[in-house]
Amino acid sequence: MMQRIWPYLALCAMGAGWGATIPLTKIAVSTGHQQFGLIFWQLAISAVVLGGIQILRKRPMRITPQSFVLFAVVATIGTIFPNLASYTAAVHLPATLLAILIATVPMFAFPIAIALKSDAFEWRRAMGLVLGITAVIILVVPDATLPDRTKLWFVPIALIGPFFYGIEGNFLSRFGTLHHGPIQTLFGASVIGMMIVGPIAIVTGHWFSPFDSFGRAEAAMTASGILHGLVYAAYVWLVASVGAVFASQVAYAVTLFAVIWSIIFLKEPQSPYLWGALICMMLGMSLVSPRKRNTDVKHV
Repeated sequence: MMQRIWPYLALCAMGAGWGATIPLTKIAVSTGHQQFGLIFWQLAISAVVLGGIQILRKRPMRITPQSFVLFAVVATIGTIFPNLASYTAAVHLPATLLAILIATVPMFAFPIAIALKSDAFEWRRAMGLVLGITAVIILVVPDATLPDRTKLWFVPIALIGPFFYGIEGNFLSRFGTLHHGPIQTLFGASVIGMMIVGPIAIVTGHWFSPFDSFGRAEAAMTASGILHGLVYAAYVWLVASVGAVFASQVAYAVTLFAVIWSIIFLKEPQSPYLWGALICMMLGMSLVSPRKRNTDVKHV
């Protein structure tokens, strides 16, 4: 019984933590900090958190040339590209809308998994994804959700993040993380990501130091970085355990908690369509169950 329940419990715990990063992102961009600067410090904070865990675990970290490739791929498609889009969209879109759009991760992950032949098509699972799409439509189409229709153009930008998360989940499910566990993988990706983003932040003028004036935005950025490091490591572990398609359903839990946190902390005005959309998403999640391990997939 517990073996069947634990993936759902893990999804809820991860959703609560990851969902909090959405309103925190909204707060982080509120003072004008630019994307690459925010991404750098998020990676730096994650590197410190995960590096500390790695030291406490006292597990050797054997680095090979393939390790650098893995870390670079995870950093690029799992943090840099998604967060570049998310920080851009967060300036213009409500946090609750961003929370709904993150639910499109499985809409991208499912067809990618089928194309890679790492998962089989199932009507029940497909219906769950259709309900998720319906939830997005309910929130995006009515004027009540996004009164300023000029900002509708930022919705596709917000969808870039879920697209890359779908790619990343399938990449990890298919190829695994070599001889590295999730903590080592995310620590390495954070360090490599800093090396990539740092120079870009300086050249583009996005660089800033949070130590010059540590306020509400910087505190939100710090909290988001800590949560990102911990929950993202858990996500890598879940992908290896139950597969990319089911792990991507964490988006539904993220959406639910992100909406709750946004209402509590940001006090954003809510459209009456919100709750109907949430019901659609929860129904969609209930139609997806963990698949059996694929012996051809390399697990962490």
